[in-house]
Amino acid sequence: MEALGFADQNEAVLKALTADVVKSSEIEGEKLHDNQVRSSVARHLGLEVAGLVPSDRRTDGVVEMLLGATQDHARPLTKERLLQWHASLFAATKEPWVGRWRDDAKGPMRVVSGGVGREKVHFEAPAADRLDAEMAALFTWANAAAPVDPLLKAALAHLWLVTIHPFEDGNGRIARAVADWALARSEGSSRRFYSMSAQIQKERNDYYDVLEAAQKGGLDVTGWVLWFLGCLERAIIGAEESLALVLRKDRFWKEHAGASLNERQRTMLNLLLDGTFVGKLTSTKWAKMTDCSQDTAQRDIAGLVTADVLVKDAAGGRSTSYSLKNWGS
Repeated sequence: MEALGFADQNEAVLKALTADVVKSSEIEGEKLHDNQVRSSVARHLGLEVAGLVPSDRRTDGVVEMLLGATQDHARPLTKERLLQWHASLFAATKEPWVGRWRDDAKGPMRVVSGGVGREKVHFEAPAADRLDAEMAALFTWANAAAPVDPLLKAALAHLWLVTIHPFEDGNGRIARAVADWALARSEGSSRRFYSMSAQIQKERNDYYDVLEAAQKGGLDVTGWVLWFLGCLERAIIGAEESLALVLRKDRFWKEHAGASLNERQRTMLNLLLDGTFVGKLTSTKWAKMTDCSQDTAQRDIAGLVTADVLVKDAAGGRSTSYSLKNWGS
């Protein structure tokens, strides 16, 4: 990644953080729109990228939580920080439990599956009156410069927080944010080129099984630690697929560095290169997305065809569409 320019590094960070936000929510069954998340991350980081769309308060809140963990990793974990992350996570929710520890007013905090009469209790959290003491112990350990390998600390911090289960809802996402905080500290950098949550989402069933085994067993959590480290390794390896697109884009612009392109052409090409363009590229879409006339759109496209950048797709007539030359090969 150091071989790329600063703009391309920013794009890789944008991809990783977008995946982190989207996939961490998907693990809990909540679907966020990729384009909204990407736009929110870009705005929060002050990045100028093409194709930004409006994002809602719910999306912005989840992004604020993640960035609060990774971009400000030098700050210690505190009760105030976690309560703020929780408030951001549920920014669009008016429930009284948002931004505070759970109170167990409705009974013990349990993770349960199965229908009525067939319930299976996977986990029961410590009682609410223990939360302040339990969380204080976690904060002291997490913030201390103890001789614990920082990757092991990330694995243990995740398990520790999700086992305490301090919130009424959102414990998994907060735990993954705490792990991201610890990983950023282990790397001494806020620039992330991989997504741990994206990998966990791929291995979701194993994730829950290993967590449950660790929480129901004794104090030996070796199985969880080994799984977490393996998942981290697979996340880093898997990031090569995502970064391959960034590297190809870098090569594309170097190959076409001498091309005379206007702003509309650069904007549309970046959308195609980023993989964020939806559907087929036609002159009608071009005109609408760049706010120009149909004739101007056709001239822009014709210029890129002449420059050997775009090629006409096989279907012709009224459905004429275009693609990047050799991009799919």
